[in-house]
Amino acid sequence: MSDAGLLVAYAAIGTMAVVPIYYGAHATLGRVKSSDAKKHEHEQFPEYSDSEDEEDEETESVSAKDAYMFPVYGSISLFTLYVVFKYVNPEWVNYLLSGYFALLGVGALVYVGERMVKGLTGVKLPLYHLSLVHRKEKQFDVRFTQLHVGLAAVAAVLVGVYLWTKNWVVSNMLGLAFSFWGLYLVRLDSFKAGMIMLAGLFVYDIFWVFGTEVMVSVATKSEVPIKVVFPKALFPADGAFKMTMLGLGDIIVPGVFLSLCLRFDRHQFLSGLGYAKDKPLPAALAGRRRNFAFPTPYFNAGMAAYVAGLATTIAVMHVFKAAQPALLYLSPACILSVVGTALARGELSQVLGYTEEKDNKDKSADKDGAAAASTTSRGRPRKSTDDGGEAVAAEQQSVVVQHRYNLRNQTHGASAGMSGGELADDEQEENAPGESARDETPVGVSSSDDDNGDDNDDVPEPVAASGTRSKKKKPGPKPKGAKTRSKK
Repeated sequence: MSDAGLLVAYAAIGTMAVVPIYYGAHATLGRVKSSDAKKHEHEQFPEYSDSEDEEDEETESVSAKDAYMFPVYGSISLFTLYVVFKYVNPEWVNYLLSGYFALLGVGALVYVGERMVKGLTGVKLPLYHLSLVHRKEKQFDVRFTQLHVGLAAVAAVLVGVYLWTKNWVVSNMLGLAFSFWGLYLVRLDSFKAGMIMLAGLFVYDIFWVFGTEVMVSVATKSEVPIKVVFPKALFPADGAFKMTMLGLGDIIVPGVFLSLCLRFDRHQFLSGLGYAKDKPLPAALAGRRRNFAFPTPYFNAGMAAYVAGLATTIAVMHVFKAAQPALLYLSPACILSVVGTALARGELSQVLGYTEEKDNKDKSADKDGAAAASTTSRGRPRKSTDDGGEAVAAEQQSVVVQHRYNLRNQTHGASAGMSGGELADDEQEENAPGESARDETPVGVSSSDDDNGDDNDDVPEPVAASGTRSKKKKPGPKPKGAKTRSKK
């Protein structure tokens, strides 16, 4: 193998490491929010995509507490794979891992393809939803367009080619897609968390590469796209490719930290303009909520440090002819670049105190407010019902008192040939069906002449002139046009 072939391989590996970090970091820059921002979506399901739907995807925030556990989880996963490869047929293990990564590969390729097409064309397509709702709460929701369907078909073909041939070019396509997707989904919430993560994985890489054979063994035996590779000679004499490789962890881990640097640069720029979420957009942005230019001192310093660290790794590997833990050089380079830039600019306290807010807090607060409003609205009918019941009870009590008063007055009218027992019987007959309008007059309803003190007017109208009346009266035919009054 010639030195020219090695230089080409090293340059290709470096390019495949830097490109996803650069574009992946810029993909984490969402739209700038302000009080005058227009909502592009309806309350439920928007009809059309505004080419910003990717910002609604859930991302995983890494806190300082999570960063402490990164080396632990990584060690458990790595050693488990080592043991499995050692005691189980590697062919069967690769079948299982290939199937798992094939599914992830389709999703990663669709995501990257959508970004590329929308970035180049700016196309907006009708948006469809596939949702599963239980008791008005969304349990599952998938949004897609015709573009997603077409890209999924292409991605499935590419994944099928990889599973069948294990072609290194297709493997690199999947690896780069994983890197880009991972940089978007995983985000540090502070520089403190980032420095803890890099320092922990610095020790992790040294131990598993220099202290044991675990890292190298897993990397060489696994046939899944968890690394980017390039042949040391494009046209080997014996036809067998000998690869130089770089693990995806050496791209994603520093890339997540550099993405935070880029977001901090924009934060500093917007703070200098007096930007606030609850205020209108600063006039200097000219209405642009994203893709506007701003100084990037921390991101530029971090990228330069990453390239220098990666070049050091390759140089040491080439000289000593031995695998090198890339994070041994990349982690200190990235941390020192940020600290050095902060000291030079006099912003060390701002760097160490910087944290990113989570929009999920606002969403949960909105949900709590909606739930409280719903509870209040559900409680109001019960209150009105209770008030209505009290009003009805008071009215009924008033009717009973009036009824007793009328009974006393009617007792004095016994000379007209009517007894109290007849009054009671008559009261029971008032609701009989078919009664005439006169017989349906309630006993408890007094005449308007009561105000004049005329006790004789309180005698019910059904009393006959001769002083006698029938206790049992058959209902007769109701005259046409006759109106009946219902008892209150």
